[in-house]
Amino acid sequence: QVQVVESGGGLVQAGGSLTLSCAASGSISGLNPMGWYRQAPGKQRELVAVVHNSGTVNYLDSVEGRFSISRNNAQNTVYLQMNSLRPEDTGDYYCNGARGVLRGRVYNTGDFLSWGQGTQVTVSS
Repeated sequence: QVQVVESGGGLVQAGGSLTLSCAASGSISGLNPMGWYRQAPGKQRELVAVVHNSGTVNYLDSVEGRFSISRNNAQNTVYLQMNSLRPEDTGDYYCNGARGVLRGRVYNTGDFLSWGQGTQVTVSS
């Protein structure tokens, strides 16, 4: 089965930027759309951004305009560019097929991978 490895997290001050990467061990073209998820301390994992093979994207309201998701199927990689970070963006970030609801749209990608270890993002105020 395809496995994913997330990277790029770290500790940043509020207003800073980070770029997360999700590298898959095999083809991700069948995972359409792909998504980035966030799990804040003590909270459930939530879908924050999705990207289709077509390039169509969607975002959680609270990250719209600050985060940008993209994918490179040739390199089996998904990215999340995060700007103007806020303390409430703190959490562990994961990638996988998109399952969840964003702005009223329901995503239920049939293929779903085992969760990677995630990458930790900490935003200090």
